[in-house]
Amino acid sequence: MRRTIFSIFTHRILANSNSTRTTSTFLYSNPLNREPNGGFAFFRQFSFTRRPPEPDPNDPSTLMKEDGVSVCCQMWLENFREPDRTVTNLSSYLRRFELWVLAYQKVSADETGAYVPRSTIERSALEDLLALRNAVLDNRFRWGARLDFFLKSPKDKTDYGSLSKRKIKAILTTSQPAPFQDKIVQEVLFMILEPVYEARFSQKSFAFRPGRNAHTVLRVIRSSFAGYLWYIKGDLSTILDGMKVGFVINALMRDVRDKKVIDLVKSALVTPVITTKVGDEGVKKKKTKRKYQKKRVLAEDEPKPDPYWLETFFGFAPEEGEKTPSWGHCGILSPLLANICLDELDRWMEGKSKEFYRPSKSDVIWNSPEGEAEHGNTSWPEFVPTSGPDKTRKMDFIRYGGHILIGVRGPRADVATLRKQLIEFVDQKYMLKLDNESLPIEHITKGIMFLDHVLCRRVVYPTLRYTATGGKIISEKGVGTLLSVTASLKQCIKQFRKLNFLKGDRDPDPQPCFRMFHATQAHTNAQMNKFLSTMVEWYRYADNRKKIVNFCSYIIRGSLAKLYAAKYKLRSRAKVYKIGARNLGRPLKEKKGQSPEYHNLLRMGLAESIDGLQYTRMSLVPETDYTPFPSNWKPNHEKALLEYIRLEDPKTLEGQKSCIREQGLVSPQDYISMLVWNYKRNAIMMDQLSLLKSASSNAGKDQQLPLGSNQEDHDHLTKEMEENDEGIHAAQM
Repeated sequence: MRRTIFSIFTHRILANSNSTRTTSTFLYSNPLNREPNGGFAFFRQFSFTRRPPEPDPNDPSTLMKEDGVSVCCQMWLENFREPDRTVTNLSSYLRRFELWVLAYQKVSADETGAYVPRSTIERSALEDLLALRNAVLDNRFRWGARLDFFLKSPKDKTDYGSLSKRKIKAILTTSQPAPFQDKIVQEVLFMILEPVYEARFSQKSFAFRPGRNAHTVLRVIRSSFAGYLWYIKGDLSTILDGMKVGFVINALMRDVRDKKVIDLVKSALVTPVITTKVGDEGVKKKKTKRKYQKKRVLAEDEPKPDPYWLETFFGFAPEEGEKTPSWGHCGILSPLLANICLDELDRWMEGKSKEFYRPSKSDVIWNSPEGEAEHGNTSWPEFVPTSGPDKTRKMDFIRYGGHILIGVRGPRADVATLRKQLIEFVDQKYMLKLDNESLPIEHITKGIMFLDHVLCRRVVYPTLRYTATGGKIISEKGVGTLLSVTASLKQCIKQFRKLNFLKGDRDPDPQPCFRMFHATQAHTNAQMNKFLSTMVEWYRYADNRKKIVNFCSYIIRGSLAKLYAAKYKLRSRAKVYKIGARNLGRPLKEKKGQSPEYHNLLRMGLAESIDGLQYTRMSLVPETDYTPFPSNWKPNHEKALLEYIRLEDPKTLEGQKSCIREQGLVSPQDYISMLVWNYKRNAIMMDQLSLLKSASSNAGKDQQLPLGSNQEDHDHLTKEMEENDEGIHAAQM
């Protein structure tokens, strides 16, 4: 028996090389059932689909299923939704390759100075990044590698296999910057641990946290510390230098019970950091004649050094913000670990604040049992009456890094008892020996220095006007105190002297800024304008903002005038001011100042425009920012998280709907739904006006209903009127 088989194969190859789908169609024919015309009696057709191969787990492109930022947002929401739960599943986030890619982008931006989009990352870099992730998960990763790397920096072109023995020895025995792969692992750990602890940290901690800075501390002091008379200022910054590994791990394990993450942090703390030997530094090197070195031009992808104005402003950092913790190989993880360790101190202080509070009904501030009442007269939010034995007993504190400021309203004996308890707690918990000298008790009248600002009390005599019986208006002079937050001029002079901008204390004399000697006048003025703008922002909440910024402008202007006098050989500052004007905005190369030739060159673009110095007069300095600061303040990102969680709760939605129904209102979504429903039922677009018109016309038809109409027509009109009544009700709502 002869049998004919026709087979037709069609292949469709997908664009993705990882999955290929093949569809085959067979046509069978039986020769016994042929038609006379030679056609087939029947056709049997069937098709089958071959399964695509499973994705390769070692292919980086298949692991990036989601954006890294969305994964981070998911972690923040989970932790803020349940802030008190013990976290045990952080290893699942450690496996997410999206977080590793995001960490690579962040660290690459710091290394090269340019953002690297995810689509432009080379496949070889992704494969190396995946190898680094697998090494971390398999416990094969070692901190502080010097020669053997899973992943190198994009700007590191060194071939470590061809290095000489002398260079290898220098790399292994001298201090080197943190490897690129270590920074990526630190960044991933930071992204995983930060949302866990940010939901748990105290609201009294402000250093090394997102959305909080020194300005927040000053605003909290201005709004919440007005009624305190005694202050304890403590320096615990030695804790930031380093702590025992066991204590850090125990503090970390209070909320995190993931073994892989804990072991990774522990190995970063335990692994020794190689530093240059002290003996090698003391060896005197043979003096060689200095050769001329050509100025090196930085590459495009190489990060540029900090500009002079920013470096100068960093020199103005207050004492409380100078020290940043750096523990072992933790890198950017060190400030977070320091806050985790000091969080126990914050919780202890919060408990002491609740124990210390004793309200007094005879006091005008903090006289409620909860202690959250207004600070006396609402027109004077910082108005504090004189103290006495019948006043409220209350305390509050803030912590900025390793520095703590405690404000107390009550007798000095209670303050001394509190200081003794604090010394015992720090000794027991942190093994840190403190004494009365390191925790001085100071009265507000002497002035308390914190963050280069002085907290002091000014006596004010406000005029109190009130209406007596008979309608007579009586004016009386009241006596009170006002908390003043002023910038310390002494500290400002000290910082300028440290930066070699002036000399002398009582009569400070500006010194020429020779570091800008080879820069043009336009570039020098631009650098100093940026510095002055930053200083204006730094002293934004100081009561003497105008005075302190005017002093800074005087020092900067005098320093530049002496520099220009030496550079252009003009002999004196008076000559410089005569040619370059008060703001040094005129070109000093031309002794005639703004000559007609300069205007022509400037108009043609052949001369560089020179911006004069800002804030040369006190009237140009902006006023102090006295914006009210709420007592329950939270950063914007925490507000957004809590609002999103609240709106996501079904109870909130039900409560909003019930409130809308009780008030007889309708939500925009329901109103649109009613319009769509009316349109579907009536086949025309009907809004509120048309519904009312149709209702009036139906009412007229009902009145004109003839007596001889049958019951069926009457029922039909009644049903139509009920349908229109529903539309009227929806439109009226």
